[in-house]
Amino acid sequence: MDWDIKPSGVQGVVNKTITAAEGFQKAGTSLQKELPEAAKHAGTVTPGGGAGESGGMGPIAGALGELMASHQQRLGFISARTEASLNGAIKATTAYVHGNIEQAENAQREALKEPKVDLPGAEKK
Repeated sequence: MDWDIKPSGVQGVVNKTITAAEGFQKAGTSLQKELPEAAKHAGTVTPGGGAGESGGMGPIAGALGELMASHQQRLGFISARTEASLNGAIKATTAYVHGNIEQAENAQREALKEPKVDLPGAEKK
């Protein structure tokens, strides 16, 4: 395999990716905080809204909970994949700069492996 890497170009892409990933992280954190709050205030089908005498949740709260559960695993996967890709690019470029092509190939191969995401309580697909 021939390598033609420009370390300054890799650094620029890594920096832009980190900035974008921080936006995803903020969005994920906001979802984890705000969706449960929205669900709490979504009311029920009981007269007058609220949690009702049973304290149960209504259909909107249930839908918000299902929405979060369905996205939790995907968001975790995106985060893990992004982190692995960034670390792989940095390690491979560092090895390339130091003339160790075999180490660079190993770093690239490791970065391409599918990340394992194990979130407690998250639905596995």
